[in-house]
Amino acid sequence: MHRSLLQSFLYSCVLLVLVSCKTFQLTDAKAVSNSEKTVENLYFSSGEDYVYKCQIDIYKNHVSGILIIKKLNETTHRVALTSDFGNKLIDFEISDRDFKVNYVIPDLDKKIVINFLKNDFQQLLKRQYPVSESFENSQSKIYLSKIDKKSYYLFFNKGNGLLNKIIYTKNRKEKIDFTFEAKKHIFADSIHLQHKDFKINIKLVQITETE
Repeated sequence: MHRSLLQSFLYSCVLLVLVSCKTFQLTDAKAVSNSEKTVENLYFSSGEDYVYKCQIDIYKNHVSGILIIKKLNETTHRVALTSDFGNKLIDFEISDRDFKVNYVIPDLDKKIVINFLKNDFQQLLKRQYPVSESFENSQSKIYLSKIDKKSYYLFFNKGNGLLNKIIYTKNRKEKIDFTFEAKKHIFADSIHLQHKDFKINIKLVQITETE
């Protein structure tokens, strides 16, 4: 990661305290009877390595590399990001409750950067969601999961049953949209993380596919 990219990221995070997000409201959907008690994001449930081409855009800065995600057990994943030339940038283990950094280059070894990565990947890799309410529109079955002050809206395609979007909110403010393109329930061919409170986008495109 170039130093200018890191500096822009740090500046943008400082601006977060000055940015207010609109209260999120689900539109164009109707409430339906709640038949599901729990729904799951199974895209990282396989024991095989998930390998993606990774692109990160922070304001006008861009960095690319290779992202590898491996399931260690039922609760924990290991995540490693390398440069396009194969140099390791960061390596960490993460679950809903724990976060352990195995390696990080000095330019990334900043609390604000580590917290950013921890939050994004805890949301991305979260598997189980207790269902509070259910909705639907013409394309999707939508499940609302409330956990503490966090809420998640999970959109499952009516045609193939695959998860295609998660909207993560906190204190009723929209924080991150996760968009998935997939052909099977255990592997997403592409993933797009779009922050709503500042200009950070992460795009992942599959390199190797699990069976």
